[in-house]
Amino acid sequence: MTAITIAEPGGPEVLRPVTAPVPAAGVGEVLIRVAAAGVNRPDVLQRMGRYPVPPGGSPYPGLEVAGTVVAVGPGVTEAMVGQQVCALLAGGGYAEYAVAPAGQCLPVPGGYDLVEAACLPETLFTVWTNLFERAYAVEGDTVLVHGGTSGIGTMAISLCRLFDVTIIVTCGSDDKCAAAQNWGAHHAINYRTQDYVAEVARITGGKGCEAVLDMVGGDYLPRNLQCLAPDGRHVSIAMLGGAKAQIIIPEIMSKRLTITGSTLRPRSVAFKSVVADELARSVWPFVESGQLRPAMDSRFPLTRAADAHARMEEGGHVGKIVLTVE
Repeated sequence: MTAITIAEPGGPEVLRPVTAPVPAAGVGEVLIRVAAAGVNRPDVLQRMGRYPVPPGGSPYPGLEVAGTVVAVGPGVTEAMVGQQVCALLAGGGYAEYAVAPAGQCLPVPGGYDLVEAACLPETLFTVWTNLFERAYAVEGDTVLVHGGTSGIGTMAISLCRLFDVTIIVTCGSDDKCAAAQNWGAHHAINYRTQDYVAEVARITGGKGCEAVLDMVGGDYLPRNLQCLAPDGRHVSIAMLGGAKAQIIIPEIMSKRLTITGSTLRPRSVAFKSVVADELARSVWPFVESGQLRPAMDSRFPLTRAADAHARMEEGGHVGKIVLTVE
């Protein structure tokens, strides 16, 4: 098969197609003939040498795919062979074939574009576990999400719309703010020209929001806490702006704030399988009805993975970038 390897840590040009053996499905796993693979920020970090592969993981990048199950390992029902699925992976998605734990697969409804389906798992698992579980966002809440036009941001907008949560996003330009609002954000703040703390206060009438989903870190953390209402919840999922922050402890105490965070890739198959079951019950009906589709930015053939990463690093994308397998 063709797979994309990381020749050495570096820029997009280090992503190179190679010929590799087709992997075999192990215990509890399925082998998927890949139709498409989503491109995510952790793939970029892995390429740069800043996001190590978990022990025993595939050396190839790629955390989500969609395609057809062509073989199953021990402990998996043969009935899965021939099914179209999308799956969350610990790696290995940038290839013509990939293995995935059966419990991390979700069925692709008939008529649903497999390329779009490949862009669901990573952002859907991430937003669901962090915004709706760790931050307990519920109907009637107002939440702040940074990176409003990213894959995470656009998925957060979609889910908030489906579950009657008001969402405020930040973006880096007026055009991106307009794109986020066109996708469904209730409010969009240009963080380059506006003070998002003051804007959140204005939008909420001084009350603040119930939750913040943050992928920036650094000096955003203390500012995010200022945006929270009493008993508000802050969830960190990345630290693109820095790994350290100074916070005011009395503010946390007086407002009874909760600060938490998580990473998805190192979590156990058992945990991710439970999340997949929750998504199947709570979210998948919206996928089956066509109400939940990912915001799509661009598509590249698998062998042009370097161009896909360059597109992500340019920062102009709105929604998901995807690799397709011809």
